[in-house]
Amino acid sequence: MRLASALCVPTMAVLLSACGGGEQDAAQHYGANPRLPEPERGLLPSMQIAEPSPWGDQLPTVPANFTVTAIATDLKIPRQTLVLPNGDILVAEGRGGNAAQLKPKDVIAGYIKAKGNTSVESGDRLTLLRDADGDGTYELRTVYADDLNAPYGLAFHEGNLYVANQDALVRFDYQEGQTEASGPPTKVTDLPSEINHHWTKALTISPDGQYLYVGIGSNSNITERGMEAEADRAMVWQINAETGAYKPYATGLRNPTALAIQPGSGELWAVVNERDELGPDLAPDYLTSVQEGGFYGWPYSYWGKNVDDRVRPQDPQKVASAITPDYALGSHVAALGLDFSSAVMGEQFAEGVFIGEHGSWNRRPPVGYKVIFVPFSNGRPSGEPVDFVTGFRTSEDTTRGRPVGVTVDPRGALIVADDLANTVWRVTRTQ
Repeated sequence: MRLASALCVPTMAVLLSACGGGEQDAAQHYGANPRLPEPERGLLPSMQIAEPSPWGDQLPTVPANFTVTAIATDLKIPRQTLVLPNGDILVAEGRGGNAAQLKPKDVIAGYIKAKGNTSVESGDRLTLLRDADGDGTYELRTVYADDLNAPYGLAFHEGNLYVANQDALVRFDYQEGQTEASGPPTKVTDLPSEINHHWTKALTISPDGQYLYVGIGSNSNITERGMEAEADRAMVWQINAETGAYKPYATGLRNPTALAIQPGSGELWAVVNERDELGPDLAPDYLTSVQEGGFYGWPYSYWGKNVDDRVRPQDPQKVASAITPDYALGSHVAALGLDFSSAVMGEQFAEGVFIGEHGSWNRRPPVGYKVIFVPFSNGRPSGEPVDFVTGFRTSEDTTRGRPVGVTVDPRGALIVADDLANTVWRVTRTQ
């Protein structure tokens, strides 16, 4: 193994210099009608990840009339957060996945991606934060539950706290004000976990608490492991909260990494990470409403009916039925967080969604590494995205943080999980 590793590093350097796509910044396109370039194929995608760098006394950049503070540090890979009815914040911490690398390029990509991730051990727990007096300082921090299996998605309804581990959806009985779980969780249903190339299980709940929605990513880029490995994957499940019975709610979603219910309409929305190795500006990650019974293209097509000719066998019938997403976020931004805003975030940011973009590993120059706001009008995305929290990436060589989950606190703040700096940030209005 040592010999293989030693050989891999110079080989990787040669491959990266050969396949690179240059330093040109091909334009990213956003919105309902993005311009899609022709696919680019090569031995490897352009890969560039930044070395982690500490924040020191620096802070992320936020808009005028907002301020940002770190309310928890030294966590163990914070992913998603949930604000409980009493204002306490739960943080899901952990890292999962166990997919074997199929080809030499997978080994190289894994090496590059690992350089941009934290070296901290997976927490496999929920941490509770409490600001009892409402002054913005979370003076209590305690482990609410541990011995979980890479928890990610969180949801709550009337005393039921749901956690989507990488292998199962579970439920805790929650009593308001408690600082740790009163016992082990109850399993609602198993979730697909064999291979687990995309291990994160996004989660949200219907307003009446009857149904849970779980986003389950694919086991490959474009079915390299065969369609058998994709059973019950690349889709959103609808799960009966009472019985655990489930069915596919929508399919053809390569990696739905965050889900949210739109206030008022009750409509399900998702952010989705699209496929790789079609060039720096294909295929766009996206924000979309999720239609029951809808098919969104993967693996046969992207952005609606644009055929991916790498996939065999082709399926023209499925492509003909593919739904075009609502809003392109740009390619390879790796959107991992989603929440609807409200009036507590001020007039400019009252109507729309916040999205946490973890950032690219396979694009030069890199993109993402920020929290954006997508404005809505009449219940639909409208206009260009607005940078809301930036400064995570300092240059093309260093990155201080990588945002994941975003949650609007009804008390007037945006909560942002940063899984590189192992920090939870709180952004509030100053006037």
